[in-house]
Amino acid sequence: MTPWLSIVGIGEDGLDGVAPPGRLLIDQAETLVGGARHLAMAPETHPAERLQWSSPLDKIIAEILARRGRRVCVLATGNPLWYGIATTLAGVVDAAEMTIVPAPSAFSLACARLAWPLDETACFTLHGRPLDLLRLHLSPGARLVMLTTDGDSPGQIARLLSDAGYGKSTITLLDHMGGADERRTTGTAEDWDAPATSELNIAALNTIAVVCRAGADAVIRSRAPGLPDDAYENDGQLTKRETRSVTLAALMPLPGQRLWDVGAGCGSIAIEWLRAARGGKAIAIERNPARCAMIARNAAALGTPGLDIVNQAAPDALAGLAAPDAVFIGGGASQGLIKTCWDSLPTGGRIVANAVTIEGEAALSEARTAYGGDLSRIAITRAEPLGSLSGWRSLAPVTQWAAVK
Repeated sequence: MTPWLSIVGIGEDGLDGVAPPGRLLIDQAETLVGGARHLAMAPETHPAERLQWSSPLDKIIAEILARRGRRVCVLATGNPLWYGIATTLAGVVDAAEMTIVPAPSAFSLACARLAWPLDETACFTLHGRPLDLLRLHLSPGARLVMLTTDGDSPGQIARLLSDAGYGKSTITLLDHMGGADERRTTGTAEDWDAPATSELNIAALNTIAVVCRAGADAVIRSRAPGLPDDAYENDGQLTKRETRSVTLAALMPLPGQRLWDVGAGCGSIAIEWLRAARGGKAIAIERNPARCAMIARNAAALGTPGLDIVNQAAPDALAGLAAPDAVFIGGGASQGLIKTCWDSLPTGGRIVANAVTIEGEAALSEARTAYGGDLSRIAITRAEPLGSLSGWRSLAPVTQWAAVK
């Protein structure tokens, strides 16, 4: 099919900075779609119908699809495929029906201003997302570039950095990049003066660059599986660090894939899946409402506020959930629950179940007979105080069944 939908990225310099192919698509459009700011850039004499983004977004998407076959041009900021509208439209319109003309993204512009290698910089958005997402990216020496929500974001980011022990980090605020009013403001998180910066009339669309510098009080967290047990608020229902590492290795977190954490307890397996699987998704299923609240607090504290939490008992809770690529059963494994989870997995999907009781071991043994896989026992012994000396104390052994469908 001949492309009918075009998406053209526009920078702070407006239509003058649009490449000739993009400008031609704009000029020939029968319908222009965009925010008020972008639509105002089109000449008043342009004869096209104009559609302005509104909430809910689905309504305007439907309006666009209803015009299939007409020349529809969507005006977007920067690179529309990097946290932009083209990502959404690509989910409902075939690539053969679209023409996308990107402009430099805010990430590219920020790294260019600071001479940072783009491939060595963590680039993400906080726009419309919880600020706690920033915690996932904190590590000594890390370079971060983030899109923000509004003019209050720089101060909020500075406070989070300071509270996390990264007060010495350098913050660079960039707004109006690529335009005549481009500005750069630099300071440290601990000295960031929110009242003073509020007088700068910061643009709602601004970008923050951070060089992370950890202070003596910073708690440093790796994204590799096996966070310390004390990283989690818990009521005793916690997969211990060593067992957690083995469990995540068997689950194999992969980019973009989804985990079901069934009987999530404090959420440690789901949280570490999200920390390890770039762009991954996870659903924590937990019947205890107090534990669900605890899971949410742990997820926020460890930089994975996007964890989906379902407060319902399995297997009933599993009906209607987005299909998993991997499943972890942390407690209460039964043949019925295991079968439901197994049947939900695609070919190549992974399932791991842990048990500490004799009854649970029996269920896992039956699962291996039915579905194959490996059965192993994990025994951990830790050195702990014994009077004025130290001695070895064994944790309850964990039986683990792991299989690939």
